[in-house]
Amino acid sequence: MNKAKRTEIFARLRAENPEPKTELEYSSPFELLVAVALSAQATDVSVNKATRKLFPVANTPETILALGEDGLKEYIKTIGLFNSKASNVIKMCQLLLERHHGEVPQTREELVALPGVGRKTANVVLNTAFRQPAMAVDTHIFRVSNRTKIAPGKNVDEVEQKLMRLVPKEFLMDAHHWLILHGRYTCVARKPKCSACLIEDLCEFKDKTSD
Repeated sequence: MNKAKRTEIFARLRAENPEPKTELEYSSPFELLVAVALSAQATDVSVNKATRKLFPVANTPETILALGEDGLKEYIKTIGLFNSKASNVIKMCQLLLERHHGEVPQTREELVALPGVGRKTANVVLNTAFRQPAMAVDTHIFRVSNRTKIAPGKNVDEVEQKLMRLVPKEFLMDAHHWLILHGRYTCVARKPKCSACLIEDLCEFKDKTSD
């Protein structure tokens, strides 16, 4: 895949969706951090259902700590892995207060030092809350990058590095959202919807579907 093709792919994705947004619901960097931490191996829909009840009651490190781990579990028990997630969020809130005056830090190093926050979560927060160029490679982005040949790689780290290097600069800020949404709704795992795909003629996937 050459630069001209990549540029055209992202130009089309931008034309269709000029201001892509995460499907997680949030109104502050802290709410986004909690929502992303809760979304590991869970759908955005299930996280939103839980946070619609949680955030009106507790949406700061102080108020979530006041709930306690058991209190938090009551709000998030419909989400997978809720026991370990509740434990991590409580510890995360403690560290935010101890080290960062309750504010969400704006560097990857500080974010990944928080319990339950891996590189992917940190990249989402940096990109979405703080508008820094970052690429959070989830299963959708990994699949789309390899299938289309935009940025093929053996693992998520390799794909992340390639995307950061190969996505044209003008598209880098929002590329993460476009690729996730494309993987979630068009370039789906089992049978990609090639006939409905905006970039079908530019994609280098060999086994395209016809219906």
